[in-house]
Amino acid sequence: MALTGRAALLALLGTLAVLLAPQPGAALAGVALLIVALVVVDLLLAGSVRPLRLTRSGERLVRLGESVEVELIVENPGPRRARGVLRDAWPPSAGATPRHLPLDVPPGERRRLVTTLTPTRRGDREAVTVTVRTLGPLGVAARQGSHRVPWSVRVLPPFLSRKHLPAKLSRLRELEGRHPSMIRGQGTEFDSLREYVVGDDVRSIDWRATARRNDVVVRTWRPERDRRVLIVLDTGRTSAGRVGTAPIPLAGEVPKGAGGIGGTGGAASRVVPGWPRLDWSMDAALLLAALASRAGDRVDFMAHDRGVRAWVSGTGRTELLSSLVNTMAPIEAELVEADSAGMVAAVMSRARRRCLVVLLTDLNPAALEEGLLPVLPRLSSRHLVLLAAVSDPQVAEMAAGRGTSELVYGAAAAEHLRAGRRRITALLRRQGVEVVDTAPEQIAPALADAYLALKAAGRL
Repeated sequence: MALTGRAALLALLGTLAVLLAPQPGAALAGVALLIVALVVVDLLLAGSVRPLRLTRSGERLVRLGESVEVELIVENPGPRRARGVLRDAWPPSAGATPRHLPLDVPPGERRRLVTTLTPTRRGDREAVTVTVRTLGPLGVAARQGSHRVPWSVRVLPPFLSRKHLPAKLSRLRELEGRHPSMIRGQGTEFDSLREYVVGDDVRSIDWRATARRNDVVVRTWRPERDRRVLIVLDTGRTSAGRVGTAPIPLAGEVPKGAGGIGGTGGAASRVVPGWPRLDWSMDAALLLAALASRAGDRVDFMAHDRGVRAWVSGTGRTELLSSLVNTMAPIEAELVEADSAGMVAAVMSRARRRCLVVLLTDLNPAALEEGLLPVLPRLSSRHLVLLAAVSDPQVAEMAAGRGTSELVYGAAAAEHLRAGRRRITALLRRQGVEVVDTAPEQIAPALADAYLALKAAGRL
């Protein structure tokens, strides 16, 4: 049972009547009995909460920053009208609105209530409880109870770097010779024959075809297709650091249906500080996966810290992005040191043929010198390794600080950190590892450009 604001107002009026009465004692007893009687009658006439039947329906997937609707069907099998208020409770990060919903269900009928979710974090968001408060006809007292109505919504990575995909695909078509510019890559897969022109590599001359045509003919090549790309996502402690700013589409400005797998969004954006490195790395991995699959390469994915957290393999091109975003959605950074030896062993056991291993991690000198560098030769001797890291723009801002002793001290610390990253980058490159180290907003297109450069050079 719960008392309402009307009950409090009634008690206040009763108190005033007692104070003004000539015989306060008798008046107090009468007013108290009247209030109790009203409360009891109102409570008896209020609709029961326990027999209400609640079911859910709606969307199960939503991209981070977009909105989705979850419907709650309330059925009243009881003999009295269920009138009052309902609260559909979700975790704060689910962004559920409105907080309270008006309820009015006649006997034997049902009503549909809608809660809009605009999540602020990736992962699975589970409904908590549905609390219903039904009022009596006088609005003095109410019955209240809670129901468990399970439902979960998976919040997917937003894939904001998708806007770069058309430009990267255009460059890929140039490398494969399908663009009118007819730019040929230096790959290893035979494409076609054509007449020799000045400047062609004489090693590409096809002597048999030349003898048949009485003219010099050369072979053209394209980057080899059906290669394997293994994307390894470091989910250790260094991936938890927040860097840069994260543009998130505003709720309510994304057209309905535009947030499906592979959908685009023309929403306005607001700046939310502090995306973790893990989320920036996921965004870069999605762009690379989309590009590599269009190039005809087989793309596998692994998340690793102290062990394998997630593994995606053997997925077709049409299902690849859907599979990746669903796998990435619940992954969170673990505050543990990554096991580089275990990661290398996992890669070697899963990729027995030579492939491109893309390692998305941080260029933390201490972590890499103690973890990755000692075991890297084992990996780079069999595979082509590309390491991509997200730098912190605030470090560059600090390095430019001058004017006060505090700013100079901060600038010295920033320069020390930048020097450490340059040193570890040089060590990695001496071991044959390609390195991409850039700002959060540029990591996705920069990684895609590095992949295309390897294709153009015939190294992939």
